[in-house]
Amino acid sequence: MSVSSSELGSVQKTLFLPLWGRAVEARKARPMLVDQTAVDILAAIDYDFSTIARNISFVSQLAWIARSLHTDRTIRDFLTRHPDATFVNLGCGLDTTFNRVDNGRLRWYDLDLPDVIELRKKLIPERDRTHTLACSLLDDAWMRQIAVVDSIFFLASGVFYYLEEAQIKAFLIRVADTFPGSEILFDACSPRGVRMANQRVIKAGGMDESAILKWGLRRAKDLEKWDDRIVVLAAYPKFRNMKQGLSIKEKWGMLMSDILGIMSMVHLRLGSRPAPSERR
Repeated sequence: MSVSSSELGSVQKTLFLPLWGRAVEARKARPMLVDQTAVDILAAIDYDFSTIARNISFVSQLAWIARSLHTDRTIRDFLTRHPDATFVNLGCGLDTTFNRVDNGRLRWYDLDLPDVIELRKKLIPERDRTHTLACSLLDDAWMRQIAVVDSIFFLASGVFYYLEEAQIKAFLIRVADTFPGSEILFDACSPRGVRMANQRVIKAGGMDESAILKWGLRRAKDLEKWDDRIVVLAAYPKFRNMKQGLSIKEKWGMLMSDILGIMSMVHLRLGSRPAPSERR
């Protein structure tokens, strides 16, 4: 089977970057992340990955793996406290997190622009507890379609980079208004990291210039200034606890990224303040 990707917009095509990264990892003899679905999609989709394979550095490839591992761990921890939770995967692309974390009880929504959702349905069919939403995350309409039984958790992997800061602020405040007490996990780059990513990932990966990253985060604590209901539960370097079993070269690349604060993971609560013991 060959599935065409020709109808995707320029920003939407960046979904091929982390997909490729996960497939590369899954093919290793001792992978940090097993994602056979990513491997299968690479074989099924009509897209030339040669530019990505030739130009993307090992640090960038491992960054997508680290993001997935942190995301999986955070979700599993959340599910120990809220086994019937609802998850909304914002800008889902061809993400496969559900396959790795499903506990048989959670509810899952994959949200992205219509062209992405159309492609996703061909490659990753919906299941009994998964639903797709063909909508921009900036359009409030999708919020009325979310059914929450227990608590709600939002993922925004590789998404906020493409928005302006004012859009992100307004979005987080709307979520706090609509889903008080919800949590969100996302990855971020420093302003320096954004400049580097535009050269070493977006441009090097053969993406269109209209897909450049825009938003950089200096300090996660600065987000709390936007609204007193935005609370940082955790913020840490993307490669934290991710260096075991790697080569000296890989460890060095990751270490320098962390020391320079290039990439990070940020976990927020929206709408209520946590007990001091919840911060980490």
